[in-house]
Amino acid sequence: MNAPIAHDAMALIASLAEIVGGENVLTGEAITPWAQDVYRTLETPHAVVRPGSAGEVQRVVQAALAADMAIVPRGGGASYTDGYLPTRARSILLDTGRMTAIKEINELNATVTVEPGVTWASLREALAAKGWRTPFWGPFSGFAATIGGTASQNAISHGSGAHGISAQSFLSMQVVTGTGDIISTGSAAIGSEPTNRHHGPDLTGLFTGDAGALGVKVSLTLPLLRVKTAFQTASFSFPDFASLHQGMRAAAIEQLDDSQFALDTALSQGQIARQSNASSLFSMGLSVLRSSPSLPAALAQLLRMATAGTKAIGAAAYACHFILEGVDDFEAKAKLNRLRTIMAAFGVEIPNSVPAVVRGMPFAPLFNVLGPAGERWVPLHGVLSHTATPGFYKALKAFFAARADEMKRLGVWSGGMFETVGPSGFLYEIALYWPDARTAYHESVIPPEYLATLPTYAENLEARSYVHQLKADLIALYAEYGATHFQLGKAYPYASALQPEALALVRSLKSALDPKGLMNPGALGL
Repeated sequence: MNAPIAHDAMALIASLAEIVGGENVLTGEAITPWAQDVYRTLETPHAVVRPGSAGEVQRVVQAALAADMAIVPRGGGASYTDGYLPTRARSILLDTGRMTAIKEINELNATVTVEPGVTWASLREALAAKGWRTPFWGPFSGFAATIGGTASQNAISHGSGAHGISAQSFLSMQVVTGTGDIISTGSAAIGSEPTNRHHGPDLTGLFTGDAGALGVKVSLTLPLLRVKTAFQTASFSFPDFASLHQGMRAAAIEQLDDSQFALDTALSQGQIARQSNASSLFSMGLSVLRSSPSLPAALAQLLRMATAGTKAIGAAAYACHFILEGVDDFEAKAKLNRLRTIMAAFGVEIPNSVPAVVRGMPFAPLFNVLGPAGERWVPLHGVLSHTATPGFYKALKAFFAARADEMKRLGVWSGGMFETVGPSGFLYEIALYWPDARTAYHESVIPPEYLATLPTYAENLEARSYVHQLKADLIALYAEYGATHFQLGKAYPYASALQPEALALVRSLKSALDPKGLMNPGALGL
């Protein structure tokens, strides 16, 4: 239930309606789905405000600052780390979903400039029509995830194998800060075209991963690359985590793939076993023959696959999937052949339908914000050094073993997803599932025809509380092994984990850019 709104807050809401239009200010029960994320809700803001331009954002921020009202930026709404959840009722949620203009595709400078509400899927479609792409080109949730939200949270997925995480694909931004001013970064900071990120200290980098604590993005410029139309896909199974980790590390060092990801058995849900049919195996055999440098090499690879057997493949503990690109078939196949050579020491090739599907349909509806049987879902992750990864895995196994009986009693289960982060980092993501009632958020983002196919559950406060503690304990375990995180929001330790000198610098930046402390209070622990 929404708390009563004070007179001065009502006056502010009225003035905000004059700025953005009354239909773009939501109050009362209409706020509910907007003020929830995938995982939960915190405080309910006084209003959701949906500006349509950079000028409107600036005026909204200035009006909120004058009224001492907290401003919480919201992107595409696919977050699960409390990033856009208000920590105080005296807040407005500033949603950038109406700002969907692709302002300029500058083919001469090879840049694209967009408003923050542009989704990765819509940007990809617009660029592909002209034969372009961005280096990082979106998370798996790209139908909903926006460019501005991703810039604020950081992400890894499509294009990360070759080009790094999302933060590495921004040249310049315009940001409305907690002073009410608009700051430009990169070469745009000197009034030049936004083509060079590095002109003195990296101001663009300052606003990547800030969870909106330093300002609201109103314009973002990314570099462009020509699309490579030739590609190959491959999948490999591994008998244990050590083999998976070593194989993924070996591949990352050579930077062969455009994208890669791995799943454990729980998340694969029998995917590999279902792939092991005659048609898939025949197609994979043809792929081996076509991409190998010689017939003997192809036969040797096929023999290794045959020796593994389809039953062993279906029962594989882990599977990793790769998408490799090239300017022509020769380059793509050369990369694939090299990948196969590397993986021969660690795993066995299996049918490649998973990455083939992802290549053809890189973005999917937000079906996975609920589990496969309609369970509630929340993921969490850490980026570990390769040195720390084996120890973390061993500790994690012990962690879950100690809680196995209670998790079984409550219907709580987990799965794992993995990616390399450049040659030096390893992302270990844990997904938690539990039986519990859906929220207004789920009802608003999942198509009703899909929801109708899923079981429903009564409210389960005991399991929900258990998962919340489980999540906190897992975050503490990550910290023991020196993990860092993307999508910090308000869920992962940042300010509390920084060394004193670094924290002092961050606090001084926050003070300079947000002197009243009204820009997304609590984000980054600030």
